[in-house]
Amino acid sequence: MQTALTPPSAIATAARELHFRSTVVDTHADTAQRLVFDSFDLGARHADGSVDIPRMREGGVGAIFFAIWVPGSVRGTEAVRRALDQIEAVRRHAELHPNDLVLARNAEDIRRTRTRGRIAVLMGIEGGHMIDSDLSVLQKFAALGAGYMTLTHAVNTEWADASTDKPAHNGLSDFGKQVIGEMNRLGMAVDVSHVSDKSFHDALDASRAPIFASHSCCRALCDSPRNLSDPMIRALAAKGGLLQINFHVGFLSQEFRDAEKAHPELQIEVVAKAKDRCGENEACKILESGKMIREYVAKGRFPRVDWTKIVDHIDHAVKIAGVEHVGLGSDFDGACMPYGMEDASALPQITEALLKRGYSEADIQKILGGNTLRFLEDVEAAAEQMRGKTV
Repeated sequence: MQTALTPPSAIATAARELHFRSTVVDTHADTAQRLVFDSFDLGARHADGSVDIPRMREGGVGAIFFAIWVPGSVRGTEAVRRALDQIEAVRRHAELHPNDLVLARNAEDIRRTRTRGRIAVLMGIEGGHMIDSDLSVLQKFAALGAGYMTLTHAVNTEWADASTDKPAHNGLSDFGKQVIGEMNRLGMAVDVSHVSDKSFHDALDASRAPIFASHSCCRALCDSPRNLSDPMIRALAAKGGLLQINFHVGFLSQEFRDAEKAHPELQIEVVAKAKDRCGENEACKILESGKMIREYVAKGRFPRVDWTKIVDHIDHAVKIAGVEHVGLGSDFDGACMPYGMEDASALPQITEALLKRGYSEADIQKILGGNTLRFLEDVEAAAEQMRGKTV
């Protein structure tokens, strides 16, 4: 813990040592889009985006979940096909870089991979529309390595309401609850980022395993429907779940959120220009949107958001839920990052900031990844119990 007599250089040194002996787990990065749409080599350092092997190494990343994402406007067999293409791309890139990456499924795999000095690569399905209302598709995704599924993305599925769409099912439909049950049996974690408040509570009630928000923030600090209220955070923690803090500026900063609401034409302009520049390349559209938002900040059209807001949200979540129920879900390559947290190489700053705020080394290690490992073990244990195995 920092004291008034501790030199800043000593804190920085201690933080770096602590960070690189911890298992750092990021539960949400959208890099899979780049693997499909761009001629992208994870092994090379890139000037754009946020994630590649060199920058993950510099940031001490021990495990990362690549989000398999297809826009909610794409449905049916086409959504399934696109999801499978991304899963295959992630698996292929892990094979292409065996000295750096290992495809992992669970906490044991992550720990084993770390002892070998490599980065564990996992996957999450970001949007239940990609199963095409078919449990056999869900089963296929799980068999191919998907460790969690976000129940919705920005729009409702046929069986669950999203936080940014008009309610259609009053939360989860009966089939939506069946999806939860099958995820529990398969050992897939239930992700409630993006879902409506009613869907959140329905999922919490329906799940026999702990659930988590893979990339969300605290609504008390930034009033976005994508963030969790304090009662939701408490309810999540009470059942062993996690809130994984998102780094997107629009979920971190109330000032930025207010500017977005006051000037919706700016966001419309960003989306339109990104589509003009990128066509149907989803990876390009995401990166271009982030660049344009930075340009608008420089011109004073949007407020600047600094990376320390991430630590504010961690701090708040810890105060509400307890330190055992908070982690990291960056949204790298899928959102606009705050200044100072442009890519994975900047992650050690979080460790230093937490040390400066008086967190113990043990508690920092929980936030960096220990809590996520425990959560994955709990989800797996619940699945084994449902399948009648001894745990």
